[in-house]
Amino acid sequence: MARTKLNPEFEIEVDGETYVWRLQRTPHWSKDPTERHGMAIAVHHVEGKREVVIEFPPGEQPRYGAPQLKTEQVPKKLVATAIASAVAAGWEPWSRGKPVIIAVDETGG
Repeated sequence: MARTKLNPEFEIEVDGETYVWRLQRTPHWSKDPTERHGMAIAVHHVEGKREVVIEFPPGEQPRYGAPQLKTEQVPKKLVATAIASAVAAGWEPWSRGKPVIIAVDETGG
């Protein structure tokens, strides 16, 4: 039996370049503010070598019993804006090295 991929990857075009992204981490809330984490997406250029992890703020805590965030629910415009912000912040997709971590606001800017 074939195993399905838990974190599917999607292609997106930003400024004429094609990138591949996946949901790296779902939001996590806690009573302790230091334990709150927002959504994070991992992105790499189709032909590039270096990956970037774009972290979003945690935002509002969902109501009790709300379903988990799924990759298909992440707005494509938000992903495109976040990728453009990462490139503007200095991420070089064609360079080598460890993944770069960039924090953005809730709008991806």
